[in-house]
Amino acid sequence: MTGSSKSATVLGRAVVAPLARLLWRPQVVGRKNVPKRGAVILASNHRSFIDSPTITLLAPRKVSFLAKQEYFTGTGVRGAMSRAFFSGIGAIGVERGAGAAAQHALDLGLARLEAGEAFAIYPEGTRSLDGRLYKGRTGVAWLALTSGAPVVPVALTGTEDVQPVGSRMPRLARVRIEFGEPLDLSSFGAASSGRARRQATDAVTAAIQALSGQALAGAYNEPPATIVERVKRMLHHDDRGGEVEPD
Repeated sequence: MTGSSKSATVLGRAVVAPLARLLWRPQVVGRKNVPKRGAVILASNHRSFIDSPTITLLAPRKVSFLAKQEYFTGTGVRGAMSRAFFSGIGAIGVERGAGAAAQHALDLGLARLEAGEAFAIYPEGTRSLDGRLYKGRTGVAWLALTSGAPVVPVALTGTEDVQPVGSRMPRLARVRIEFGEPLDLSSFGAASSGRARRQATDAVTAAIQALSGQALAGAYNEPPATIVERVKRMLHHDDRGGEVEPD
């Protein structure tokens, strides 16, 4: 992370976090479960566009997450404001896509973990539209098994009321975030093993569900796709990348 990015993140947490607490009166549970230093993965359910800002602003330490590259490439005053906001809350710009693009996104997360930072990810991939918890994709396990970082399960409640899917402006609603006890996934095996990644991911999903109480969908949450995107998924079938689909 560059010096300017660090400054923006510190400023964002100092200015935006108190405002968010004042407006949405969040309930934060289990802050002590997030290690104060060293690499850690925060694996959360995904209910709303504001989930990532909620995690980064309410976690007890700085957290990075992936966001669409478009948030950083706008022009004029609006573009500058977007860059400042997303940089300030720890976002990393990344291109959407499957295959190489998805692996590149995972590599960006791995780089943050190797630098001893905290990185947030959604095993489900895209946001849940029906409130159920969807089957996790195995990128979270790949990151954990490759980096050796523990995984802290996170459950968000109420963010879907603050900014429902399709809503452009946030509303006033009570938000709850719970950080669970860290999971050591090393016993499942090596990151190169598909079976190890699957079993480790299922353990993370189970931990998230235990906190959130959501019904399990038992299937992957597939976002709407164009014909071109469907072909790409068929050609680059690998369930590691779904959860790095940036909002």
